[in-house]
Amino acid sequence: MDVLKSILLYSETKPLLFTELLFWVFFAFLLLLYSVLYKKNPLRNAYLFLMSLFFYYKSGGYFFSLLVFSTIVDFTLGQLIFSSNTQTKKKIFLTLSVVVNLSLLGYFKYAYFFTDIINQSFGLDLKVINHLASFTNNLTGSTFDISRIILPVGISFYTFQTISYTVDVYRGKLEPVKNIIDFGFYVSFFPQLVAGPIVRAAEFVPQLYQKFKLTKQEFGHAVFLILNGLIKKMLISDYISINFVDRIFDSPTSFTGFENLMAVYGYSIQIYCDFSGYTDIAIGVALLLGFRLPVNFNSPYKAINITDFWRRWHISLSSWLRDYLYIPLGGNRKGKVRTHINLMITMLLGGLWHGASLRFVIWGGLHGLGLVVHKLWSKLMYSLKKKHSGQSKITQFVSIFITFHLVSFAWIFFRAETLADAFDMIKQISYNFQFIPIIILSYYKIFLLILAGFIIHWLPSRVKESYRGVFIKSHIIIKVIIVVLVVFVLYQAKSAEIQPFIYFQF
Repeated sequence: MDVLKSILLYSETKPLLFTELLFWVFFAFLLLLYSVLYKKNPLRNAYLFLMSLFFYYKSGGYFFSLLVFSTIVDFTLGQLIFSSNTQTKKKIFLTLSVVVNLSLLGYFKYAYFFTDIINQSFGLDLKVINHLASFTNNLTGSTFDISRIILPVGISFYTFQTISYTVDVYRGKLEPVKNIIDFGFYVSFFPQLVAGPIVRAAEFVPQLYQKFKLTKQEFGHAVFLILNGLIKKMLISDYISINFVDRIFDSPTSFTGFENLMAVYGYSIQIYCDFSGYTDIAIGVALLLGFRLPVNFNSPYKAINITDFWRRWHISLSSWLRDYLYIPLGGNRKGKVRTHINLMITMLLGGLWHGASLRFVIWGGLHGLGLVVHKLWSKLMYSLKKKHSGQSKITQFVSIFITFHLVSFAWIFFRAETLADAFDMIKQISYNFQFIPIIILSYYKIFLLILAGFIIHWLPSRVKESYRGVFIKSHIIIKVIIVVLVVFVLYQAKSAEIQPFIYFQF
């Protein structure tokens, strides 16, 4: 009975993570019934909707009620927007959708941030109360702490997803989903629910009504992505984090400038392997169920400028910010100065989306400044192209080198615990840079793993495609052997403590 309760009931210490055995037990159980229902679309969609809700309940507890609420609200408003016979009514319902969604996001993500600003500005002593926990306690007799607001897992992702749905219906790019079960499935689809990619309805909804299709090549690709994601997360990201990066960032002044610099490099590859690893697994799991999710990463540290970086990093977010924030602000249609202002506003808000802290605003501002400078530089280079055309290998290398270090510098503010810690780290790197050979000997395993991560990342695309192709074309027995070997290695490398994916906190 206790075992059954631990499986069915939410436990803060046992979330359904891709890196935990419990998730794969859940997925195997899901596949058992799915193998019977997958040809019947209405039953398949309803089944996956219910299983996705269970997944979210196991990952976020009572917050799954927020997901249900958002589903009902945006399904209803989508219908009202589409059926309204005047533009004014359409705008009212769209505004209501945006306000409701952003209010929920703002309350749970930014309540402390804005309360602190108000208290400091006006000398007040306002307290934050978790009204959802209070309501749940009164309704069910539970004892949730009402003095602390916990950020619901994945709220930033599914909020942006539902906003894009109502906006696209308003713009006439999409007809509303007629069945609330199908819409709920779109919003809650468990592989990408808690950390993306942000999937737009126009990309996903048509798949709800298509026949199940999974070719032999796609099956091999899905398994490859899952293994690749697990290796990135558990073998590289978690190991670097636990054994090196976290220690340095927790107390930068306790370590030399060289160790701080290596921690910055380490975090650069850690966050990439962590987030892209999650995406790889999400895309692979979804593909096994017959659904195609968009690519979210494309070797971002190969970028030759900041603009190129955002075409490669968290593609679903950067394209969302472009289409639903930057372009509505005016994009590049209002002149040079306004274009630069729009870029800065977009990236500052993009930084704030990641967290309610000045650190994230600075991080977004640095990227916004980088985008503005690149636009100015591009115009200058365009005027000189009559004399100088093309880009040499050396120029390309220098461009990648500079872009990578600008991105890595910005990661300091993204990762540091406090703004003071970020400046302490920069100070240590700038003024206390002691290169001591014994440091390399002490951390040689970590440094080799960091180096290996970057080498693999910077491999030519044709090399990566070649070994991916070899795996896909290999016999099923070879695939099984490789899966067993990888699982064995990952089990040996696994940390005793649960290491949630970094983007769960956003």
